[in-house]
Order: sequence, then structure tokens, then C-alpha cells
Amino acid sequence: MSKVLILGAGAAPGVPSLANGFGECDPKNEKNIRLRSGTYMEISGVKFLIDTSPDLRMQLILGNIRALDAVFYTHTHADHLHGIDDLREINRITGQAIELFASPDNLEIIRTRFPYLIAEKKEDVEPVYRAALHPNTFNYEESFYFRDLKVTPIKLQGHNVECSGYIFNDGEVVHISDFRDIPESAFQFIKRKPEVMIMPLTSPEGSRFHASLATLLEYAQRLQPKKTIITHMAVECDYETVKNACPKGIEPAYDGLEIAWRSAAVAQAV
Repeated sequence: MSKVLILGAGAAPGVPSLANGFGECDPKNEKNIRLRSGTYMEISGVKFLIDTSPDLRMQLILGNIRALDAVFYTHTHADHLHGIDDLREINRITGQAIELFASPDNLEIIRTRFPYLIAEKKEDVEPVYRAALHPNTFNYEESFYFRDLKVTPIKLQGHNVECSGYIFNDGEVVHISDFRDIPESAFQFIKRKPEVMIMPLTSPEGSRFHASLATLLEYAQRLQPKKTIITHMAVECDYETVKNACPKGIEPAYDGLEIAWRSAAVAQAV
């Protein structure tokens, strides 16, 4: 079985936020209480995270996640990166390194902010006392395998920093982070009907650096995933209001939402 677990469905301030409380969100609905954005996946025998939010410690505890093979980073905004230090607890449990994947520019930023967490693969480190994150880079729209997991990174458009999306196993799962548009060239790598597509909303009307709900629904209509999950929702996004605006098969996320399915094998190129 494969699965996706939404660790946090909130945008950078979380919900409630310090400045705006619950905003447009109904405080009586527990699905409107959101930690910062993060996703855990198990696909093709690989256990991995998309990003490490500042709430990662609690997310790992709530999700009972005690082992990880890899972390795939989308971008270096604090709400997607700055829980990285909490990966040391996974190192301590497993005694093993975790593979870190990011674009060359994003990896350089991670190295600059958190140099003590990066361990080159030839280094002799003791992960109980020091984090062991092995750095890996990729080229956009060049597929690669991590163990039996096929990964195709794509460069998203319109955010205010470089942002990576990921297509796993030719489209079995499509994960889109902060963006305004998906480049047309990316669609050639989605060769099957996705089991799950995850996209960020932030606010229903969109903004200069974030897509609107209407844009998300257009992409879902184009790709026809079996399940489309809308995450990264700020205080403008009431759970029931967003849900009622979505057609069948598309729904807003909430912390702890889990989707599971039987995964088809993907033949690895020799």
C-alpha cells in the first residue's frame, strides 16, 4: 500500500494566526486548526517528507513517524524549511542518514543557513550526536530514481522564490508547492492518471505570488486525478467554504488527512 499523510495544511502563519486569529475560518470546526504545510508519503517502499515545517516535531509525533529515507524540498521559505533541525530525532532513532533532495540553488541556501546539518556521504559522522543529511541535487525535468521511486522535479512559475514541484512515478502522485502556474513542459511527464494531486491555495482569490482556487480547479480538471487535495491554506480559507466550492474528487486538506491506495510497480530503467 502507498499513502499520503497531510502533516500540516496551513500556510506560513498557521491557523489560528497570531495576528488574525481564525480570520474567515470557523473556530468551532477542528479542521480549521492548521499547522504549517508539510506532507509525508510512502510510495514504492520509500518513506519521505515534502519539506520540514517549523511544526515538524509535533507533526512527526502526531503522525508516529520514526523513520525516513529522504526529504524533498520545494523552496527555502521558513515555513517550508526551518523545522529541518528536528530531523536529528529521526537520525537518533534510526542511526542512519537521511537523503536530502533540492535544486542546486535551494541546496546552497540550505547549506548556508544550516551548515551543521549537512553531512557529505564520505564523512564519518555519528548521527546520534549530529544530524546526518546527505545532500543531493537534480536538474529540472530530468527524471531520476531514488531506490524504486521515480522522481521528476519541475520548476514552478510565479512564486517570489525558486520553487520545485515533484512528479512521482510518472504521475502516481503530483505535488505542487507555492506557485502561480505549472510550466506546460511539465505535463509531458505526467503519463498516468494521478492517484493524488496536492496543490496549495493560501487564499481563495489568489495573490501576486499564489494561485487562486479557480486556477487549482482548472489544473485538476485537466489532469483528472482520482483525488485532489488542496493544502497550504491561510486564515482566508474556511474548510467548509472551500469544500463547498469544490466538485467531487477535490477537497481541502486538514491536519492528519490520510489517503491510501495500492501502488502499481514502476519498471526502473537499467
